[in-house]
Amino acid sequence: MQKLNYLLKEFRALRISLSLKFIIATAAALVMAMGVSLYLISKEHEALVYKQLDVQAKVLFTQIVITRKWIASHGGVFVAAPSKGLSPFLSEPEITDIKGRKYVKKSPAMVTKELSEYAKEEGTYWFNITSLKLINPENAPDDFEKAALQDFEERGYKEAFKVEKIGPSYFYRYIAPLYISEECLKCHSHQGYKAGDVRGAISIALPMDHAISMITLERRGMIASSIATIGILMLVLYIMMKELVLRPVNELNRSMREFSSGRSPETSVIRTGDELEVLSRSFVEMSRSLSEYHSGLEEKVRVATKSLEQANARLTELNKKKSDFIAEVSHELRTPLTSIKGAMDYLSSKLSMSSMPDADLDDITDFFDVIRNNADRLIRMVNDTLDLERIESGVIEMHFSDVSLGLLIKDVITGFHAIAGKKGVAFKVAAPPDVVITADEDMIRQVFINLISNALSVSPENSGIEITVSGTDEPVTIYIKDNGRGIAEDEKERIFDKYYTKRGKGGTGLGLAICKGIIEAHKGKIGVFNNEDTAGSTFYFSIPHRRERD
Repeated sequence: MQKLNYLLKEFRALRISLSLKFIIATAAALVMAMGVSLYLISKEHEALVYKQLDVQAKVLFTQIVITRKWIASHGGVFVAAPSKGLSPFLSEPEITDIKGRKYVKKSPAMVTKELSEYAKEEGTYWFNITSLKLINPENAPDDFEKAALQDFEERGYKEAFKVEKIGPSYFYRYIAPLYISEECLKCHSHQGYKAGDVRGAISIALPMDHAISMITLERRGMIASSIATIGILMLVLYIMMKELVLRPVNELNRSMREFSSGRSPETSVIRTGDELEVLSRSFVEMSRSLSEYHSGLEEKVRVATKSLEQANARLTELNKKKSDFIAEVSHELRTPLTSIKGAMDYLSSKLSMSSMPDADLDDITDFFDVIRNNADRLIRMVNDTLDLERIESGVIEMHFSDVSLGLLIKDVITGFHAIAGKKGVAFKVAAPPDVVITADEDMIRQVFINLISNALSVSPENSGIEITVSGTDEPVTIYIKDNGRGIAEDEKERIFDKYYTKRGKGGTGLGLAICKGIIEAHKGKIGVFNNEDTAGSTFYFSIPHRRERD
């Protein structure tokens, strides 16, 4: 059963049409059913033919026995000469009438023998008398007859038969025993027989060529009629399957596809009057519900979209006003702050030349340093805010050109040598000299300045900063590795947000946000990971477009 289920599952999964599957399955079922029927009918027909041959053989056997009995009851028959010979076992084997004509006496065995020869000459059938106790050697039994005679005498069998091929033809052979009667004792009593003993048997052979040819012809006729029946049934079933099932299903399938593609929002019921019409009606009702729901949903989406557009326009307007306000305020703040810083520098230089007591002078100098440092911080914050607003608003104008990374990195770290020297921090640069990128040089310089400045601020004294360029691969990636405390996992994404700073660390919180804005404006990406071999972290950024120097 599992094997049958597996075969049905595999057949169901074949990638052929439903009509072809139906034809194959129907043909297989019809062939099996008709095959079994043909086999049973053929066997029954064959049995009837054998039965008919058996009846014919028994009728013939009975006729021969009656003839022999009639001859034996009359003590033999006289036939006119010529004769094949006189029987040495009969009394008065020959007589002569008053006209001198001779008559030969024939026993039942002699008549049977001569009739058998006549029948064989006619070619319709033949028979012979045989016995295990031979008087005439010409009546010696063959293998089939000998076995049957032994069964008659030893087991009391009443008949035997078989189909045997003799030469090129088949014969139905029948043999039945001859019993000794009172009339037979006149001639055979000297052999020790008594009434009821098996004297011998009559063997009959009926030719079967005509019967076999009839069976073969009948079998071919049944096969041909079966094939024709299967063909007609398959044709009728295919037409019914196509008209009653496939055509409505295809129409329903086409309606579903047109509805799903939106080409035909309206569908109609397929009139079949059966389960397919019920299915089609259900689909029509479902499509109408979906259409109504879709129409309502479209209206809701349209209203929501309009609201979002209005909100987006409002937000854009507010963001522009915010950017304009920040830019204007920053610009207005930068001028007085620059003046304040210049004044602080001037007063500091004058105080250094003043004759005031050293203690008072030191106090004033310290206050001036606090004022100058905060002024510097406010100026950096104002500049960073202006840069970031220009980048985010897209109003900044970018000037792309070929930039040699090796030369740019060397120029940037030259500006940090004084600060790095105070902390004993050494720079190590690994950049191929022929790597050129297409970028805005001032912006990329700003990225390097921000990242190197951060690395320098977190690096301990007498440590190093490694700057590595990934060679000529696309995209070009630059790594800046420091030996600081590293970045916590939960800060790796947040440190690139605007105004994000660690408490107590100072800074405007805009440097990394500016770097991210510049790199994204160059279609690149920026990130950070902690070092695996040493302490600290490594910031990196990639520029996807670069050009090799010839």
